[in-house]
Amino acid sequence: MSDELLVKRLGTVPYLEAWELQKELAERRRRQENPDVLLLLEHPPTYTRGRRSKPEELPMGVNWYEAQGIEVHDTDRGGLVTYHGPGQLVAYPIIDLSAYDNDVHAYVRRLEQVIIAALGEADVPAQTIDGLTGVWTIGDPPPTISSTPARKIASIGLHVSRGITTHGLAINVSNDLQPFEWIVPCGIEGVAMTSVAREHGLDHEPERLAEALVANYRSTGSLPLAGEAEGTHRFAGDERP
Repeated sequence: MSDELLVKRLGTVPYLEAWELQKELAERRRRQENPDVLLLLEHPPTYTRGRRSKPEELPMGVNWYEAQGIEVHDTDRGGLVTYHGPGQLVAYPIIDLSAYDNDVHAYVRRLEQVIIAALGEADVPAQTIDGLTGVWTIGDPPPTISSTPARKIASIGLHVSRGITTHGLAINVSNDLQPFEWIVPCGIEGVAMTSVAREHGLDHEPERLAEALVANYRSTGSLPLAGEAEGTHRFAGDERP
């Protein structure tokens, strides 16, 4: 359709349901039935594994994690294993990369800068680290015995098919960080995870960070806002209830 961005705030959505919605929207974007879409949501407790994930990233075994009430799903995104849960802001941009010269690496770098800017508005200084996709607090990169280690606060993992992206990014806002300690997050040994709440020592709502994320996504690119909607999956031509 064109150079527009439709923002959809969906609340809490089960992982597989959100993935099916992404695939539907990607196909509609490919047929130019929808503009670019940015889905904002949270997931129930879920581990997802990327295309390059290995069994040792879930050292307790899938059955153990499921017994803790955490779903485990294999995906077609890039990256390795990560955790999603309530209090974490998840954003799935369903976009046509032709607007970015089909350069997925440059687009990932852009997403990192959007996250850094949004975190800055939450008074959490952040950085990228060479060779490691995602966003970290200011400090020394892993592995380190430094007294000021960088801690990972946001992860990125995309899938691109015929020029359209699915999957996206996750920012730890006020979610429980314990489930990260039961895995090898993003396949990085010795990584320390953190959240906006942990950095501040107080609660911070994902919705507040979502506002900053959307504003900075718009300001770092050329996409005007086409509109916003809450709590619904209906799009042009969508017959889903």
